[in-house]
Amino acid sequence: GVADALRSLPVPHAAPLTLPARVVRVAVTGTGAGPEASAREVRYAALAAAAGPGERVLLGHTLDDQAETVLLGLARGSGARSLAGMAAERGVFVRPLLTLGREVTAAACAELGLTPWADPMNADPRFARVRVREVVLPTLERELGPGVREALARTAAQLRRDADVLDALAAGPEPGADAAASETLSCRRLAGLEPAIRDRVVRAWLAARGASEVTAAHVAAVTALVTDWHGQRAVHGPGLVVRRVDGRLRADPPAGDRGRPC
Repeated sequence: GVADALRSLPVPHAAPLTLPARVVRVAVTGTGAGPEASAREVRYAALAAAAGPGERVLLGHTLDDQAETVLLGLARGSGARSLAGMAAERGVFVRPLLTLGREVTAAACAELGLTPWADPMNADPRFARVRVREVVLPTLERELGPGVREALARTAAQLRRDADVLDALAAGPEPGADAAASETLSCRRLAGLEPAIRDRVVRAWLAARGASEVTAAHVAAVTALVTDWHGQRAVHGPGLVVRRVDGRLRADPPAGDRGRPC
């Protein structure tokens, strides 16, 4: 299988670069976010754990990967943060190739005599990212002209700057009263916030409570418990059930609750 093939690859593929290789086995379990997202979370956790003190993890994402990420975020309707794409640096992770097209990295490998490993999952049309890569982006380039990938990457960079500022404001003094560390949120406090800040406070709170892949629809449904409260039932998010109780929002793991899905 794919896992067996992978275990046989690192040493020979690293040899031309005289790099040491390490194989780490991981188990992917369902998180309610789908197989791709669950596998991604596990991979990043394993990479971060493998890094030593002061070390950074270099990821091979390219300009093409960034464009694909932006289009997928647009399709999900997950808000500005999703459209901001992947960060060039975040924590221990660094993406030094993010401004280079895939054809450039392929040419560099050819010049260096390296043979990249082709993950068969990257050719499986069952996955949305593969369809974006093989169908959507080529169609956009053909119909709109060259430069679509670069334009999407520029848009992501601009949105990331804006989103970083708004996120900082949402996490600053007062807005959510340290929402990420709070078990519950005050509906009165949330109601007094600007929508762009309130949405970010709610999103950060849901993520801190264990929700994964929070979409704009999830945030809107939870926010409605504050801004359009009329006694509605609990809201089901990815891995959480959110209720309004005594003027506060409370998030709990799902346990047979029959609230409406969002």
